[in-house]
Amino acid sequence: MADLQDDIPATTEAGEDEDLPDDPFPGDRDHEGRACLERAHAVLAAHPVADGYSGLPWALRHLTWYDLELGEAAVDTDVPRLREGHVGALFWSLHLPEGPGGDRATAATLEQVDQARSVIEAHPEGLRLVRTAGQIIDARNRGRVAVLLGPAHATALDDSLGVLRILHALGLRVLTLAGTAWAGEQGLSRFGEEVVREMNRLGVLADVSGAFAATAERVVALSKSPVLCTRSAAHGLRPHPANLPDELLAALGAARGLCMVPLTAEQTGPTVHDVADHLDHVREVAGRECVGLSGTYDSGAAHPRDLADASGYPYLIAELLRRGWSEPELALLAWGNVQRVLRSADFTARAAQQRRERAAGASTARITELDAAP
Repeated sequence: MADLQDDIPATTEAGEDEDLPDDPFPGDRDHEGRACLERAHAVLAAHPVADGYSGLPWALRHLTWYDLELGEAAVDTDVPRLREGHVGALFWSLHLPEGPGGDRATAATLEQVDQARSVIEAHPEGLRLVRTAGQIIDARNRGRVAVLLGPAHATALDDSLGVLRILHALGLRVLTLAGTAWAGEQGLSRFGEEVVREMNRLGVLADVSGAFAATAERVVALSKSPVLCTRSAAHGLRPHPANLPDELLAALGAARGLCMVPLTAEQTGPTVHDVADHLDHVREVAGRECVGLSGTYDSGAAHPRDLADASGYPYLIAELLRRGWSEPELALLAWGNVQRVLRSADFTARAAQQRRERAAGASTARITELDAAP
């Protein structure tokens, strides 16, 4: 799978100028639909959404003034809409809009960390920076939306495990393994494998959305922690380069990873029904514990109708209820699977740290040593 680029054009909603049915989601226009929508709100009130990808930090850099707690029309995400959509947690992307090959990848990523932390500190009544599943629950109990940092792009490491440790100390929880010499079309190099081991030791989750197939397959096989696909739908339904073929979905499910289906017209289609089709497919192929949600808001992507911003999740859950999804399945989709993955990564990290401490501590491996030509 080719690398994704993270350009940030003006966000649009799909279907505005397309020849689509007049009413792609009639759910709240009839009695059954209203009942499903009411149930959807009830389900999400108990099991809020953990959104796998948001481009908000970068989008806010272009605004001279904003107030996310009061509401901000210039972006897709603010606290009122997060609460209307029952979003309890979201991952803030630290990806580089100019793409992974920029000359200042490390510095630019650190600047995005600084930006994200500044935004959270400026909105203490609405947002809270967290690292763990327990902190997410605590933030929810205090009426805050939990924010986790990541994914960042692997180029930010500048081929240094020391930089990985620094980013983790600043709060990084997810790293996208793509677009580097050690995570490319041929898969992981020896140094790349050491990066994955150190991520496991720290508790940083591996994201393989946009990675080449060989890299994704090797990461899934090697990692002791669950692997994420933060922006991947079903390739069998829509052949986008970031979507996953059934073989990789099955492998991800067998490894108890998580495929977070993006709410974008390009990857899933222009209607709520299309998104639901992908969720159905991932659940069928990989299992109900392998499927999650990725709003991909404020990333420049066009979104399906009725899912234009972070407030639209109840419409999607209502559609899934109409299709027969049970409340336990919806609880896993929205919230439970992300909690499981975070808890598993933390458990693996504690075990790995104990082993490393008994051995030689943190890895000091260098790319020049492991990937040097014979």
